[in-house]
Amino acid sequence: MTGIAALRVRGPMPSTCSHHDITHVELTWIEKKIEHWIRFGREAHEQILDRRRRVVSFQPDTIFAFVRWAANDFGTIVSRIDIVRAIGPGQPYQTLPAVRPGGEILLKIDGWPKVEAVLRHIDAVEAIGIEPDAVSPDHWRHVHNRLAAGHQPRAYTLEHHRAFLLRRSAGL
Repeated sequence: MTGIAALRVRGPMPSTCSHHDITHVELTWIEKKIEHWIRFGREAHEQILDRRRRVVSFQPDTIFAFVRWAANDFGTIVSRIDIVRAIGPGQPYQTLPAVRPGGEILLKIDGWPKVEAVLRHIDAVEAIGIEPDAVSPDHWRHVHNRLAAGHQPRAYTLEHHRAFLLRRSAGL
């Protein structure tokens, strides 16, 4: 990630972010072959490597959704979504491909029907006026568990969100 790669910054300047304190996600886009993208999350900055690859970075405690899809000549071979909380220095983490160093995985779903259900759930959260990265981490765990068990997750409501914000402000 050195050389002539262009650096386009969103948010704080990279000099104010320690390289070791942030989570980096390498995104690749080769039309109809490999498509990795961020569905939601507040990027601290972005580095464009070439026309098909870029690296986005997230501050600690930022929640983001990382979607990975790949196909070959016979159809889809990978369809996955992970909702991850970026970790801070010294915090334990789980590893994921293309995520450095890793993060706290709140939701890990594969298979297009379940990935599509998660994407619809994200759309429903946005439809009630809540940014998906502001949703309670426990709710994303709930969505993971319900879909893994073959059940429909409960909807995230404004009441759930208010309760989460109150618990967080009280330090619980």
